[in-house]
Amino acid sequence: MTHAQFDVQSSMLDVQRSLTRRQLLSGTRSCLGAAALATLMGNTGIAKDAPKQNSIGGLPELPHFPGKAKRVIYLFMAGGPSHIDLFDYKPVLRKLHGTQLPESVRKGQRLTGMTSGQKSFPCVAPMFKFKRYGERGTWVNSELLPHTASIVDDIAIIRTMNTEAINHDPAITYINTGTQQLGRPSFGSWLSYGLGSPNKNLPSYVTMISVGASPGQALYSRLWGSGFLPSKHQGVQFRSGSDPVLFLSNPAGVSGELRRKMLDGLKKINAENFEITGDPEVEARIAQYEMAYRMQTSVPDLMSLKDEPKSTFDLYGPDSQKPGTFAANCVLARRMAERGVPFVQLFHRGWDQHGSLPKSIRTNCKGTDQPAAALVKDLKQRGMLDDTIVICGGEFGRTIYSQGTLTKDNHGRDHHGRCFSTWVAGGGFKPGIDYGQTDDHCYNIVADPVHISDLNATVLHCLGIDHKRFTVKYQGLDWRLSGVDGHDVVPGLLA
Repeated sequence: MTHAQFDVQSSMLDVQRSLTRRQLLSGTRSCLGAAALATLMGNTGIAKDAPKQNSIGGLPELPHFPGKAKRVIYLFMAGGPSHIDLFDYKPVLRKLHGTQLPESVRKGQRLTGMTSGQKSFPCVAPMFKFKRYGERGTWVNSELLPHTASIVDDIAIIRTMNTEAINHDPAITYINTGTQQLGRPSFGSWLSYGLGSPNKNLPSYVTMISVGASPGQALYSRLWGSGFLPSKHQGVQFRSGSDPVLFLSNPAGVSGELRRKMLDGLKKINAENFEITGDPEVEARIAQYEMAYRMQTSVPDLMSLKDEPKSTFDLYGPDSQKPGTFAANCVLARRMAERGVPFVQLFHRGWDQHGSLPKSIRTNCKGTDQPAAALVKDLKQRGMLDDTIVICGGEFGRTIYSQGTLTKDNHGRDHHGRCFSTWVAGGGFKPGIDYGQTDDHCYNIVADPVHISDLNATVLHCLGIDHKRFTVKYQGLDWRLSGVDGHDVVPGLLA
């Protein structure tokens, strides 16, 4: 056989293989699409959009058991707040100031590229005053967190949070999705998919972003993305401008009636497309168009604070009347909770303090301390704290040793994932406790560790979800928010 004959025969075989694939896909595309849709909906074969227990959407088998919580408000301090300077105080730290961190404590920990070249690791005690508060006499920074100090009997302070990640992007991805890998569903998307929402006019998952002392690390939309779940479960970012949601308003010259006719036409086209392809994303697109139409009325009413009394702004602080601030976002989070939005996440950037920590952390706490405490008080006085989980924390903590030169006013701290502090309130969590213990250097965990996936599993439990049974098969694996590394619910955190 000549080279030319061989090339012709090979080409004919390629054509035959290609035709076979096309014929298969063409003849079975509806079945394959339906199978894919069924996989995303779970193995029950029941559409997840079927109303259940006053919720729209959600899986028919959820909740697995009666949960104490109905919703979550996550106050995420992006950048890694210093647990040493805020919550995890020990009087012995004053004696350790200026001394070298012993190698026996550091134990060869993997360091970031910012301090891996340091030859000395001088310990830095907090530059602020601490006092004991509440019935249990817990230590809280009295200078930076006076308002949080006033609610210590309502919150659980977890001092032994830990994570394997030591850099921002993998760490914030890990705590929000259950894995350091990109492309996985975020916490709010899991809840939207599993539990649905009681409000058909607002998204089941909303995010808002504010900025503290500095912009800090970038936040990517995949942090509130739906990953391999249908895209209608992704978070919707609300903004502080005149258009809270981009492209939500009708273009100039387009009336509401015309918009409705356009959507009806699009719905018909998409429905025909779904009949042909069976692609679940087509149904997600239809649902998103309809949600956007309903949000044109519901969102402006939600975002307007004109009906809030003066007492609200007095409680949340002067910044609560300034759109885009953390304080204003906290007021909006409470309004969303009242309207049944199951998951609200407020990202506050600027906690990555490698230098000038005393100055920067003052600025950040000034903008977040009063609103965060006010949110807990507000929910409590409205009778909503019992079924609302409020979480406040970041992706990791900071090191006891100074990054760079140790001076009184210009020291910084590097990333630290071995232990850090997060507080949680309401929704089935035990109030008024300090959970876990770290060593005298606030560097290693001595008792009761809580991995970030343990916390996620515990939150799911309070919502009535068994994290081990809440899985979605993707690429041959059963994925879950709490990961597959043996993490579990923390009984000591439950009321």
